[in-house]
Amino acid sequence: MTIRKDKFGEAPDGMAVERFTLENSHGVCVQVMTYGAIMLSCKTVGRDGKSDEITLGFDGLAQYLERHPFFGATVGRVANRIARGSFTVDGKSYQVATNDGPNHLHGGVRGFDKQIWQAEGFGNPEDAGVVFRRQSPAGEENYPGTLRVEVTYTLNEKSELILDYVATSDRATPVNLTNHAYWNLNGSAGGPILDHVLSIAAERYLPVDATSIPTGEIARVEGTAMDFRVPKEIGRDIAQVAGGYDHCYVLGGPGAAPRPSSIETGDLTGTLRDAASVVHPGSGRRIDVSTTMPAIQLYTGNKLEGAKGSQGRLFHTHDALCLETEYYPDAVNRPSFPSTLLRPNQTYRHRTIYRFSVV
Repeated sequence: MTIRKDKFGEAPDGMAVERFTLENSHGVCVQVMTYGAIMLSCKTVGRDGKSDEITLGFDGLAQYLERHPFFGATVGRVANRIARGSFTVDGKSYQVATNDGPNHLHGGVRGFDKQIWQAEGFGNPEDAGVVFRRQSPAGEENYPGTLRVEVTYTLNEKSELILDYVATSDRATPVNLTNHAYWNLNGSAGGPILDHVLSIAAERYLPVDATSIPTGEIARVEGTAMDFRVPKEIGRDIAQVAGGYDHCYVLGGPGAAPRPSSIETGDLTGTLRDAASVVHPGSGRRIDVSTTMPAIQLYTGNKLEGAKGSQGRLFHTHDALCLETEYYPDAVNRPSFPSTLLRPNQTYRHRTIYRFSVV
């Protein structure tokens, strides 16, 4: 295992932005930076033994400072959507930014993805990583309470990228953290991910309204285009889904919906469970995802058209997919959903593992 640190650029206030490079002996190389605790790059080998980039991103800091599709970002306080940007905690109403049509998305205008984090690297023969820390002050993006957050990226010799999230608050506040990496296992050749073979360990999903807010129903995937219990090409049924997939899947088998919140039950570490796997038949690259979260959001890059990435690459609709491990969208407004509310005497913990391999 190796870990290296260098300067990636400077924020508008002159603060240096650092980049960390983690690499194992099997050709997996991950880069992360202190701006947004963002994953800049992830390279893995294919069946041909050559290493290639499998995430979408930019060449320099300047593009990350502008509005972009959350490439590789740590998103929070609340990932995904809050209906109308409003919620109530202990009888007090809060209004947060509506930055996705009528709704709040991924923490707002200046969420965690647009903040400078403190960082500390670590390494030994079996793994290497970076611990990112920041304090989100009360009122940031109009959320209640001061939230202390820690996000750790760890790459090991098993070719696992482990993401650990820990948070505490001095007041009750909703918390739902995730990573927003865009994956394309075809490497730099890119192209649509419709030929990627995906499986999701979920018998149920959350139908949504026209603004992508859950209707409240927890529906079965059986007999619908939403069914990925048996591996299938992403493109096989996508034409039946208006605009493409952007849906939350409830992980687990019968009786798993709704899964109790780890915060509510006091199970601070949660149960690690298989969530999804994706394979690119051409390159042989595979990712297996496991998580302690009760759900995973499948997003098929429906709004990527015209986005420009590294080396001047122009992205198009469905050129990548996201697998965001998280609580249910709009859970703060849905008492029937697992709770995202974190109280002062509780600790939010979330672990997700991406395992890279070749088939």
